[in-house]
Amino acid sequence: MLKTSSKSKASCQIQLLPHEIISPNPHQPRVRFDYNELEGLAVSVRTNGMLQPINVRKLPDGKYELISGERRLRAARMVGMTKIPCVVMDVNDEQSALFAIIENVQRQNLDFFEEAVAIERLMTEHALTQEEISRKLGKAQSTLSNKLRLLRLPEEMRDRIACAGLTERHARALLTLPDNHTRSRVLDIIIERHLTVSESERLINDVGRRRKAKNKPRMTAYKDMRIFLNTLNHAVDAIRKAGIEADTAKSETDEYFEYVIRISKPEEATVTTVTTQAV
Repeated sequence: MLKTSSKSKASCQIQLLPHEIISPNPHQPRVRFDYNELEGLAVSVRTNGMLQPINVRKLPDGKYELISGERRLRAARMVGMTKIPCVVMDVNDEQSALFAIIENVQRQNLDFFEEAVAIERLMTEHALTQEEISRKLGKAQSTLSNKLRLLRLPEEMRDRIACAGLTERHARALLTLPDNHTRSRVLDIIIERHLTVSESERLINDVGRRRKAKNKPRMTAYKDMRIFLNTLNHAVDAIRKAGIEADTAKSETDEYFEYVIRISKPEEATVTTVTTQAV
């Protein structure tokens, strides 16, 4: 858990603050808010009042910045509350960011991409290591590493996964594909067919096998073609051993092998040309 100073703990008294002087938390990891859920929370606030205060910190200009409780603050504003019950805490930027993440993670309000972005921001903006974040959030370091791997997917693809209601396992499975073009095509199929995780993993495995099979025949056919050409060479050698003149001309392009055999007729001067092309 995040530890705060004794001053922070001593200042945790509930105050009623005008909602207009409370600004959003710039470190808020949650970017997607379900309007239906907010409406349900707003109904509860209208009926029962705000049962749990939000957490804020005081800014140098005398206003306040939200630390955690964004959904409660939004719901209170939806029902027209002018003063919001708040716990004023004395914390710095890093602690504010951690409090915001901890609240959302503990309540499972964040989706897996939002959590990954929040972890990355703690590392880049506050110079925290994975080990430090792991200790503060109470999560295994391997779990954090797996979360951060999700950010290898382009943001557009992440949005599609989130909007389709797919799981973290869907996203991880897509990461096993070699490139974003293939991932996008497979994601289209997963969303269109409403595939489960197991069905998606089978599809992805099939795509991987087909890609390998597509490359393998080319190499095999190339080797087999070399064998056929050697067979033609042996045939020409047999013709020459029989005392018949035979000339050959061979060439190779990116598209085909060309093997020309010219055999002289024993009595006539006419030359017969046989051309073999292997495309």
